[in-house]
Amino acid sequence: MDEAGPGTAAGDVDAADKPVVLEVSHLTKIFDDSQIPGADGMGNRVIVDLSLQVRKNDFLCILGPSGCGKTTLLRCIGGFENFEGKIRINGIERRTPGTDRIMVFQDYNQLFPWKTVEKNIQYGLKLKGIRDKEELRRLSDHALETVGLSGYQKYYPHQLSGGMKQRVAIAKALALKPEIILMDEPFAALDAITRNTLQQELLRISADQDWDCTIIFITHNIQEAIVLGTRIMVMEKGGTIAVNEKNPIRRPVTPASEGYGAYWNKLHAALYRA
Repeated sequence: MDEAGPGTAAGDVDAADKPVVLEVSHLTKIFDDSQIPGADGMGNRVIVDLSLQVRKNDFLCILGPSGCGKTTLLRCIGGFENFEGKIRINGIERRTPGTDRIMVFQDYNQLFPWKTVEKNIQYGLKLKGIRDKEELRRLSDHALETVGLSGYQKYYPHQLSGGMKQRVAIAKALALKPEIILMDEPFAALDAITRNTLQQELLRISADQDWDCTIIFITHNIQEAIVLGTRIMVMEKGGTIAVNEKNPIRRPVTPASEGYGAYWNKLHAALYRA
């Protein structure tokens, strides 16, 4: 697919004139370990003095070994953890959840099982203050059409496949028009074919000016990071950054793309050194 335009580098949307939408400054997160037998009581230092900028319309993919703080970083940005340091969205400091940052998780329990697909999407819109039924229907229908689920408004989550549930979760996030969508390994539990299909759908959505998305996406899959990311970051144990750079591979990305093998090897080396 030519979602970013034929022959365009994956990082070309990361132009210098794009404003900074997210600024993380000297972020430190220490979990209390005083109740853990054998721990030194100094706390589990998951992230230490991490600073990061994400520009509008970036698609930042984060790689890193288990326990390096990837999910904790997303939870801090989302406002679900206490932390030291500062997190600013469009220059405004944030420490609590808000509809300007929406998370999409890897499990399927993020949908209310007793609500229809339509009502799941409209729930967040109602919390945002939208009450007009026609407007709610228009917004949820538009989001469902974007993820390829027109006609599934009245279905319940148990009637959907895993991939379809993740599409609903993405639609639920899109409908709120957040500044940033935070995605924690959303495709990890899916089969390879469904995963590839949703990758292509997400690429299309991220390039759609109607949604104007900035996405931060955690993955353990190097190929997924290269296919999706305009920027790629590798985190090390202790929550520090080993790599944070523009993706040099031109879209559409396949293993046959020029430079793909060398870049995959570079990220693999950084990941396993981390």
